[in-house]
Amino acid sequence: MNAEFDFDKMSGLLPAVVQDSTDGEVLMVGFMNRQALERTLQGGYVTFFSRTRQELWLKGESSGNRLRVVSVHTDCDRDTLLLRVQVEGAGVVCHRGTRSCFTEPVPQRLTETAAAATKETR
Repeated sequence: MNAEFDFDKMSGLLPAVVQDSTDGEVLMVGFMNRQALERTLQGGYVTFFSRTRQELWLKGESSGNRLRVVSVHTDCDRDTLLLRVQVEGAGVVCHRGTRSCFTEPVPQRLTETAAAATKETR
């Protein structure tokens, strides 16, 4: 099973984008090693690999806001995952107490500056 995925590109990890299966909202991004992916697929709940603690963690294990897997997809390069989930518990996914981790807007000016810098480096 794992031979299908490119774990080598990011030193044994795959980025995993987590999306609400009901409304399509992107909730968070985590990382999975082979063992985290296997546990997720076998157990039906999202398990990540903590790069900080260097260990597996079941998302929502202590808070009760677990992520039940509805479907898992990979991208065309097979190096990134999209997990469509149903949030259990109070619906809080982010450790800051919000539904989504993507709550910090980036000012457009900063975005335009970054885009210009990218063009200059090509």
